[in-house]
Amino acid sequence: MATLQCQILTPEGSAFEGEATFVEAHALDGRVGILPRHAPLLTALGKGPLRVKLEGGTEKKWTIDGGFMEVLNNHVSVVAERLTEA
Repeated sequence: MATLQCQILTPEGSAFEGEATFVEAHALDGRVGILPRHAPLLTALGKGPLRVKLEGGTEKKWTIDGGFMEVLNNHVSVVAERLTEA
């Protein structure tokens, strides 16, 4: 199964770093889903769910309160203003 590298950063440090099969975040204009080989993207994030699906079907879930997400070269970087585990 294809994967992408995912990194989630907060002001306190790294919250997650690893391979994912899917990333879903709440952008300012709606939810955004990222699969491997997604086109480059830079978007502001609002308040809402952040979900990272791992190989094998397990998921990591948080609630994000603002930040940015960049997708480039099969790598997703999320910089969150505030992040709490869901």
